[in-house]
Amino acid sequence: MSLILIIDDDPIIRVVLQRSLQGQQYEVITASTGEEGIAKAKQFRPALIICDWVMPRIDGLEVCRQIKAYPELSTTFFILLTSRVALEDRIRGLDTGADDFLSKPVEMSELKARVRAGLRLHQVTRDLQNQKQKLESELSEAAEYLRSLLPPPLTGTITIDARFIPSQQLGGDCFDYYWLDPDYLAIYLLDVSGHGLGAALPSVSILNLLRSQSLPDVNFYQPDAVLRALNEIFQMSDQNNRYFTIWYGVYNQTKRQLVYASAGHPPAVLIPGATHQPTPCKLLKSPDIPVGIFPDSKFGYYRCEIEKASTLYIFSDGAYEISCPDDRIWGLEAFIQLLSEHWQSRKFNLDEILQQIQAINGNDTFEDDLSLLQINFD
Repeated sequence: MSLILIIDDDPIIRVVLQRSLQGQQYEVITASTGEEGIAKAKQFRPALIICDWVMPRIDGLEVCRQIKAYPELSTTFFILLTSRVALEDRIRGLDTGADDFLSKPVEMSELKARVRAGLRLHQVTRDLQNQKQKLESELSEAAEYLRSLLPPPLTGTITIDARFIPSQQLGGDCFDYYWLDPDYLAIYLLDVSGHGLGAALPSVSILNLLRSQSLPDVNFYQPDAVLRALNEIFQMSDQNNRYFTIWYGVYNQTKRQLVYASAGHPPAVLIPGATHQPTPCKLLKSPDIPVGIFPDSKFGYYRCEIEKASTLYIFSDGAYEISCPDDRIWGLEAFIQLLSEHWQSRKFNLDEILQQIQAINGNDTFEDDLSLLQINFD
């Protein structure tokens, strides 16, 4: 049975409205002041409130304002009872949060019709709110699952630290690193177009395929072969028009040689050598287009020698495509400069890099997913 609260300082109106609505099988409680009405609303959480506009001390507008500001009563349907007919008064009421109006003197058939309509809308709103809460809970669980798939920091002669900040609960970025054998280390980072669940699902699928090495007839030591196989499987025409960029590399620690391929992805930044002096960065990139655009796309591979004490940064474009307050984009060049300055300090702390990026962004939330890997070679 729906609970209705009537708030009015006129005892006759309270009794008339209460009896009329109880005759419709509603449960009805009353309050004679705005203060009492607010207290009873918080205590009993009615589905619908009918409140007089003009009352001493706290009027109906203030009652409405306080009721709607209370999270557990935000869906309560609020009807203002008023003799005011001016358009500006009704606008004030709506702006305060009122859902409907009843004019004095009250016509009982109109009262019953508006209450029925209000209760239907309240139920629809509650149902939508419950569905939203359920969806948010499921998305939160999915986000935790996605985070659980990401690898922990790597230690040893090669150390890897990583950060992932999705723009929403779920993101389309994904990365991994693991030893193919005692000498060869695979490293990759991919970025699926779009955001949210639609981008996260193919991201997880790709990670599982690569981690389990389930691509048929593929040599995972050859980055170009991996990208070709992914392009055959993940054509955007079969993936709701989603494509992805990826940077994939394999490091041979015996030869200190890195072989890599890139499909439309931002260049990895290699800072070579052990000197503390400014060192030119090497951009490890290729001209190849993202995976999934064309079925017959070609992908090349490249080799790079890794000097001792070098550092490699791999990242998604969310790390630098940041809108500044003056409407310009911060950009890749500025981001590389930040990485170079950070490397020269020899702190190797990704959190400090992220703090500087967030300061530039002006917000803890980014417009795009942000992933950043820092690989330190011995």
